[in-house]
Amino acid sequence: MSERVDVLILGGGIIGLSCAVALADAGLRVEIIERGAFGREASWAGAGIVPPGDFDRAPTPLDKLRAYGATHFADFSKRLLAETGIDNEFTVCGGIEFLTPDEAAEYPALWRAEGLAVERLDDGCRGVVTPPGLSAWHLPGFAQVRNPRHLRALIGACERRGVRMTPGTAVRGWQFRDGVVTGVTLADGGLRTARQYLVAAGAWANDLLAPLGQSQRVHPVRGQIVLFHGRPGLVPHVLLCGKRYVVPRRDGRVLVGSTEEPEAGFTKGTTPAGTAALTAFARDLVPGLRDAEVEAAWSGLRPGSLDGVPTIARVPGHDNVIAAVGHFRAGIQLSLGTAALVRALASGADSPIDPAGFAFDRSPGSTARPTFRS
Repeated sequence: MSERVDVLILGGGIIGLSCAVALADAGLRVEIIERGAFGREASWAGAGIVPPGDFDRAPTPLDKLRAYGATHFADFSKRLLAETGIDNEFTVCGGIEFLTPDEAAEYPALWRAEGLAVERLDDGCRGVVTPPGLSAWHLPGFAQVRNPRHLRALIGACERRGVRMTPGTAVRGWQFRDGVVTGVTLADGGLRTARQYLVAAGAWANDLLAPLGQSQRVHPVRGQIVLFHGRPGLVPHVLLCGKRYVVPRRDGRVLVGSTEEPEAGFTKGTTPAGTAALTAFARDLVPGLRDAEVEAAWSGLRPGSLDGVPTIARVPGHDNVIAAVGHFRAGIQLSLGTAALVRALASGADSPIDPAGFAFDRSPGSTARPTFRS
C-alpha cells in the first residue's frame, strides 16, 4: 500500500461504490475502505425504486439529482451488465401513487410541470384496492433495480477498474498536520494517505465529520421491510402510499416497506409491531398477497439529514475532504447524480449539477417542495 491513491473513499455502500466507478472512469486512482462488507447496510436493505425525471425541467436541486439518475440508469445498467455479466434487473415497471385530496391538488401539477406522464385511474388498478379516501395516479416512468444485484455489479465494476477494495476495516480517526488532513488511522493500527478523501459512510458519517467540525449532519433512521414470496404478475406496478411502498420483483417476490424509526438509533432488527403493520398494509392494498407466504423481514439504518437533502460538497476548512452524506431513503435514485457531482469536485471538471443546493452552508427549507415525497 505504498502508492498513495488520488481518492480514498470511506464507506462502501451505494454512494461510495457509485462514486468509485465514476472517479476511476475519470482516470483517478481510488481505494474504498468499508467497516463491514461492501454494500451490506442500508444500500442492500432498500427497495431500489427509481422515480422518473426530466433533468432539464426538474425544479429543485434534489429533483435535479433524482432526474439525473432517472435519465442515466438504463444505460448505466446495460454497461454494468456488459462489463460484469450481472443483471441488476433494472425495469421500467410504472408506479401508482395513492394521494390524499390535499396531495392530489398538488403533486400531479408538479409532475406535469416537470413533463412527466401521469394519469388518474378513476377505475383503480387490477388486483389493487385503492385505500379509502385516496385517489390513484399512474406514472408509467417509474422504474426499479434489485439492490443486492446492483451492488454486486458495482463491486465487479470497481474491481475491473483496479479500485482497491478494503472491507472489514474500521476507520479510527483522522491524521492532521498543521490543521490539514494528511491521512486516516485504522482500527488495526494501519494508516492510509491520499490526495483527497471522500466521506460516504452512510448513517455512521458523523463519526468522521464531527472531528472536522461538522457534527450532527447525519442521523440513523431505522426502516423495516417485509418480503413476500408471491408470483410473477401478481403486483403490476410499484405502489406508493405516503412513505410506504410495495415493489414487485421479476421472480414474483414482493418487497413491502417501510417504517421510519429515528428513535431506534443504531439498533438494527425487526419488531413484531413493525412487520405486522407492513404485512397488513400490503394485504389490504393487494388482496392477492393474503395467501402469499412472508419469506423474510429485515431492517436497514438510513442516513437521515436535517432538511431531507444530502450534503455533497467539500468540507469547510478541509479542502481535500469531500462529503457525500445524508441520502436518507433515496440512495439508489440519487447515486448516479451524486457520483457525477463528486467526480466533478474531485477532478476539477465541470459539474452537470449545480453544487450550491448540496453545500454545507445551504439554507434549510430554502427550496421549493420536491416533486416526489421520497
